[in-house]
Amino acid sequence: MALSDKNLAEQLAILARGTEAIYTEADLAERLKAAAEQNRPMRVKLGMDPTAPDIHLGHSVVLRKMRQFQDLGHKAVLIIGDYTARVGDPSGENKTRPVLTPEEIEANAATYFEQAGKILDTSPEKFEVRNNSEWLKDLSFADVLKLAGQMTVARMMERDTFEQRYKAGVPIGVHEFLYPLMQGHDSVCIEADVELGGTDQTFNNLVGRQLQANAGQQSQIVLIMPILVGLDGVEKMSKSKGNYVGITDEPNDMFGKIMSMPDDLMSNYFTLLTSTPPDEVATLCDSEQTHPRQAKAQLGRLVVAQYYGDPAGAAAAAEFDRVFSERQKPTDMPDIPVPAGGMKLVDLIVSAGFAKSKGEARRLITQNAVSIDDAKITDVDADITPKGGEVLKVGKRRFGRLVANDE
Repeated sequence: MALSDKNLAEQLAILARGTEAIYTEADLAERLKAAAEQNRPMRVKLGMDPTAPDIHLGHSVVLRKMRQFQDLGHKAVLIIGDYTARVGDPSGENKTRPVLTPEEIEANAATYFEQAGKILDTSPEKFEVRNNSEWLKDLSFADVLKLAGQMTVARMMERDTFEQRYKAGVPIGVHEFLYPLMQGHDSVCIEADVELGGTDQTFNNLVGRQLQANAGQQSQIVLIMPILVGLDGVEKMSKSKGNYVGITDEPNDMFGKIMSMPDDLMSNYFTLLTSTPPDEVATLCDSEQTHPRQAKAQLGRLVVAQYYGDPAGAAAAAEFDRVFSERQKPTDMPDIPVPAGGMKLVDLIVSAGFAKSKGEARRLITQNAVSIDDAKITDVDADITPKGGEVLKVGKRRFGRLVANDE
């Protein structure tokens, strides 16, 4: 595997782009220089606990940084935390996480590998995937005690989430103290040169540096990426909060979600989710030089193109213009079967997949967000008996064609 012929300054500029912190940039420069002199690719680690079945654009931030290391000739080592997921990472949490079943972990891990492959180069010379149960499940109790002996309670309490919970009287499980040690032990076992993570992983990743030094290894460089703010412009992107863009979302839905985000998120999204040069980002995000709608459309095309190709990005932009600018209906809508005797509107919305619950469906109706053939429906108790062919619209982007089911 050939290392990049870019000079050191060019490599550092690529790798530092969008980062929140590097521990340390000087160490990274030295490690890159040594890798070039020895013609030895660095091992770049990213750990992902399979706690949910899907990867969204928030996850893609660190995956894209990992791909940049690959493009410079280094090896990505993706750690699937099938064992650490049994503990649950306390990062950013104000309570103990629920423990997943082995079946849930296995199912989620399978989708992580498949979806990460949409961003990473999965050729064997550039990619290695490991489950941390390979080494963690065989630790004896004595091994765990030895590992725990490398960290003090005072050091653990430096972590802001632990400190906050302790002061608030919120219980902290002893097993949660073991999580950073388990993640750090991963770095020792795979001999990581670099570890990537979001800002919520800073403590864990720095523990890895300490454990490697204790083991006589060269401490990994820690490269921290910002947490991507969700489409609401307030909280971090999360599927549970409904403010996310999934990397497996359909192109039109992906584009439409990006067009709905607040204007002030664009600079962050362009920097973290695309390779657009900084001077071009500045122009696109300056409302005096570029209309925000035009800038968002450019962002939407670029993001869609990453996962579906340039033609799909252009097609999604054209479809958005046709539907929303020209106020036409989508050309491709799912059929929504309705019993011949009709059904409650709230049940129809849920069965169509346009709301997760009847409560959410009722809220959408009361917010004037539901219409059939452009006629708003505000009665939460409405019964719907279609003739067939009517268009149900929920919110701005969800459309479906009603089909009368005679069975």
